[in-house]
Amino acid sequence: MIVFSGTAHPELAQHIAESIGQPLGAVDISRFPDGEIMVKIIDNIRGQDIYIVQSICCPPNEALMELLIMIDAARRASAARITAVLPFYGYARQDRKDQPRVPITAKLVANLLVAAGANRLLTMDLHAQQIQGFFDIPVDHLYAAPVIVKYLASQQIEDLTIVSPDAGGLKMAYAYSTMMDSALAFVAKQRRSPHEVTAMDVVGDVKGRNCVLVDDLSTTAGTLTEGARILMERGAKSVRASVTHTLITPQGMERLAQSPVVELITTDSLPKGDWAGCPIKVLSVAELLGEAIKRIHENQSVTSLFRVS
Repeated sequence: MIVFSGTAHPELAQHIAESIGQPLGAVDISRFPDGEIMVKIIDNIRGQDIYIVQSICCPPNEALMELLIMIDAARRASAARITAVLPFYGYARQDRKDQPRVPITAKLVANLLVAAGANRLLTMDLHAQQIQGFFDIPVDHLYAAPVIVKYLASQQIEDLTIVSPDAGGLKMAYAYSTMMDSALAFVAKQRRSPHEVTAMDVVGDVKGRNCVLVDDLSTTAGTLTEGARILMERGAKSVRASVTHTLITPQGMERLAQSPVVELITTDSLPKGDWAGCPIKVLSVAELLGEAIKRIHENQSVTSLFRVS
């Protein structure tokens, strides 16, 4: 087993390798003068079980192309099995045709990964779980919930209510509320554009409760801040937010700083941004991903990784 890292998030890859107890594989990733990506795997990987860690982010097009080239290089170097480890699966929001003449880019990315030579996919908190069906190769889909719930439990928050910021995230919120043995609510919202969200009402009792908004992804923080605003209007005692993948833009940082959100809990599935001035707690998923890699390599079950102790 050898773990390699792309350039999108080498810090997480290093922590994953440390949790497994071995160094990262040696690979040389460079650019030609015109910007083309050049990859050379230094280690001998003939007949090896290869894991390539790369979040599709920062910027996503570069990271995706780099990942495809690394997979192709490993396949041509006679690796026995290639597993693409995507802590964050970019383009997952484009998973359906909700307008005329638009692509299903999440499916296109799946096709590209398989065509490049990936034999397996390991990812976490897909924007839509049905994306697993876009692949004709095995997919191990992990959840950050055990890591986040463990942290929330350590805070001993009284009168806790888990809130979904929209109807689409109700299944995730229900899972969190079940793990935390807490109340459940959700915010009815209307998205006017990719940058603007209007919250309309709250379904569930949140008056005098400490609320935690849970979501899989945030970029402009419009959904979170509008949800927090309406929760406070409905009498919530406090509002926290929990997001697996945080790609907060400068506009989102400004919204968060001016919102009633007292803490944003996230994971290191993506590189840490310039979050100065915002109360953001980053939890590591390196051990979770590392344990999954070990179990896949040893052909063991990963089901227990979904449980909260």
